[in-house]
Order: sequence, then C-alpha cells, then structure tokens
Amino acid sequence: TAHFEGMPGSNCTQATEFSLAGFTEDPATQVTLFLLFLLTYLVTILGNLGMITLIRASPLLHSPMYYFLGNLAFVNLCTSTIITLRMLAGVLLEKKGMAYAWCMTQVFTIDLFLVTECFLLAMMAYDRYVAICHPLLYPLVMSPERCSHLVTGSYLLGLTNGVGQAIGMSSLSFCGSSTIHLFFCDISVLISHSTSDTTLSLIILRTASSLLGVPTILVVLASYVAIISTILSISSAEGKRKAFSTCASHLTAVTTFYGALIFMYLIPRSHSFRAVDKWAAVLYTVVTPMLNPLIYSLRNQEVKEAWKRLRKTK
Repeated sequence: TAHFEGMPGSNCTQATEFSLAGFTEDPATQVTLFLLFLLTYLVTILGNLGMITLIRASPLLHSPMYYFLGNLAFVNLCTSTIITLRMLAGVLLEKKGMAYAWCMTQVFTIDLFLVTECFLLAMMAYDRYVAICHPLLYPLVMSPERCSHLVTGSYLLGLTNGVGQAIGMSSLSFCGSSTIHLFFCDISVLISHSTSDTTLSLIILRTASSLLGVPTILVVLASYVAIISTILSISSAEGKRKAFSTCASHLTAVTTFYGALIFMYLIPRSHSFRAVDKWAAVLYTVVTPMLNPLIYSLRNQEVKEAWKRLRKTK
C-alpha cells in the first residue's frame, strides 16, 4: 500500500539516515543478543570459508553439486557480512543510525545475493533430480560448461534484481527521521516508510518476486516430487537410503531458507512489524548462512571423507 504523508517538493526534509530499531532497548538483553549473533557470525565465516577451501582443495568434491555448494557458501558469506557484521558494529558502537546511501547499498546487495541464492538452490535441486532420476545422462546434462553457465546466470539474474530494486528505490522520498523496526534495511519495510508514490517500487518488487522467486520455488518442488517418486520406486531399502541421503542436506537447507522467505514476503500482514517477523528475518539472513555449511558437512559422507583425506595429507 502506498503512503502519501508528503510528496516530493512539499514541506519535506529528505531523510539523510534511518534509525534501525533492532530487537530491544534492554541493555542486558542487548549484550546477550550481541554475543549470540557474534558467535553465529564467527561460525558462519569459519564454516563457509572452510567449505569453499575444502571444495577447492579436495578432488573428491570436484563435481557439479559441490561447485554449486561452493558458490552458495560464497553468497552466504556476503549476505552475513552485509547484514550481521553491520548489526554487530551498530550494537557495539551504540549507533542505531544508518546513512541513507549505505541503506540503499544494503538494499541493492541483499536483493542481489537473495535472488542469486534462490537460483543456486534451484540449480542444486535440479542437479539432484538429474543424478537420481537420469543418472546415465548426468555427465552430459551437468557438464562443467553448463554448470558454469548456470552459476553465471544466477549471479546475473541477482544483479538484475539488485539494479531493478535500486532504480525503484531511487524514486522514493523519505521525510524527516524514519525508524525501521528491523536490524537491516529491508526493501518492503522501506517502501512502506516512503512519503512519495510507491507504485513503481511495488511493481518492480512484485514483478521480480513473480519472475525470479516463484520459478525457483517451482523448480525445487518439481525436482523433489520427481526425486521422491523415483526413490519410492527403488526396491531395496539400502538403495532408498543412499538415494535419499544424497539430497537430504539440500532439502533441509531449502526448507529453512524458503520457509522463512515465504513467511516474510508472501504472508499478508499489517504495516506493523511484529517480533515474529524479526525472527523470521533472522532465520534467512543470519541463521541459514550459518546452518548451510554445518548441514552439508555433518550430514554428507563425501564431505566427511574429503575432510579426512585432507587431514591425512597434512
């Protein structure tokens, strides 16, 4: 819904910064949350850097699935640094304000990596579909050249989304001091705070969600329907277990990521931002980047074996 509290050219002082409300005003709770998010960020950095290093160093992991996973780890690193590191710095320096330019930069980069992650997860689901449902065609369908094109396309579509959202945001006005009841500059919250006509921004946001977000969800769903159907048709229990184990990690990561996104952006709500919305945002911006390397390392036998071999060579 567009807000028209003031129009460009009227008595309006353009906002030079936004105030991020965060989670709480209570000092003791702030310290607890700071330590919790600091630990989460450190685990995220170490886990994703470790995953990227392991994939590069181990010939055992030089396959399409781990090529996608390495790029997913890179995207998770970027997302976490853009959001969590800034939040930690704000709490440490007791600075809630965020400059307008930095807020717009955060919107651009978040939208870039959010869409890139959606496409990478979809590509990983498709990879598992080909591996389980059409194993004989796998080397041809998931050739190194095709995988490279798919990953490049994911980043380009993410970049297109970031540029599109930035163009939409550039036309908006924000009068006076605006308080964002969140810990980062979320585009949907910013649009609701604008004092100018938000029609263009909303059209770009909804079009991007429809053209970029929905297809990736459909690819994931279609892939897993086919995967589950194929697994159920396997006669031996051991065969079923092995087939399911190859996609269990990815299914866990996808469920966490898309579940939080759907809750945040597809479930209707009033303009007031509830506490549960903040924790849903935490789930996909802070927790998921930390969980992904843990999920893939703890539940994946190939990653465990690659780690053992790497340790033996040192």
